[in-house]
Amino acid sequence: MCRGVPTHAVGRSASPGREGAGVIGALVGLMFSGGLVLMADGWRRSRRPPLVARVAPYIRDLRGAPSAASSTDDLVTSARRRLTRAAATIGETVGSSVSVRRRLIRLGVAPDVEAFRMTQALWALGGFAAGFALSLAVASRGAPIALLLFLCFLGATIGLVGCDHRLSARVRERERLMVREFPAISDLLALAIAAGESPTAAVDRVARATSGPLGDELLHVLADIRSGIAVPVAFQSLAQRTGIPSLSRFAEAVAVAVERGTPLIDVLHAQSEDVRDASRRELVETAGRREVLMMVPVVFLVLPVTVIFAFYPGWIGLSLSSGP
Repeated sequence: MCRGVPTHAVGRSASPGREGAGVIGALVGLMFSGGLVLMADGWRRSRRPPLVARVAPYIRDLRGAPSAASSTDDLVTSARRRLTRAAATIGETVGSSVSVRRRLIRLGVAPDVEAFRMTQALWALGGFAAGFALSLAVASRGAPIALLLFLCFLGATIGLVGCDHRLSARVRERERLMVREFPAISDLLALAIAAGESPTAAVDRVARATSGPLGDELLHVLADIRSGIAVPVAFQSLAQRTGIPSLSRFAEAVAVAVERGTPLIDVLHAQSEDVRDASRRELVETAGRREVLMMVPVVFLVLPVTVIFAFYPGWIGLSLSSGP
């Protein structure tokens, strides 16, 4: 029964499985060799103990004997430092440290660039793991080794860029909420000052009565004022921290009004009206830009259905009337 089957057909049918097994073997060998290189590097570094380990026996009364837990912590700290350094080196191509620090300040968190690089490195490792899993799934179908390496590299790159993009998206969302809260908070400040309270007391009352990113910024301003910083300088710091033009103008106007003694109520009302007008203009511009997108379902969905319902019965009637 097997005489009619040519031998070259059998070899051709068995070649994809062999290629897939060869690719998987190449990937496993690459990972194994990389692990050997890391082990050799760690052994080379551990041959010469660090300065702390050489000095520790002579100051045992002050520090105590080193334990296994401390050595484990040292290994974890060293691995984390290397991972952070590698992420910082690669992350500079995506977003510089100055840009990351600026966005962290605008987000209202501590500007810890090293912690962000560590998070970015974890995202890159997750993307690499996803790319490696996808490459293993593709390798069974006989894909070339270059495609598999490209998938791993693409996953790591998506992880790096995705972490940076997530930070920018969080900053934009926070600033959007601050712009939305600004008119109401400005009116509350005007009412508190009109009731006879000082600017510091008004900021304290409004910051404690509101919840949101702008209220947190007012609490930061209040903390600066209570620490001894002048009110104009505290509001100027608020203008420098935020990336919103309207809020920067508001902070500068309040700083100038407090410094020169001009009425604050009119300034606050004018600033809130400016923000409301800017919101209306932005809404009209957004509606104008979305007008074309609103026509897409009309042209590609509603209009064809209308044409079909209008002409299909007539076409059926003409077909029946013109029949034999």
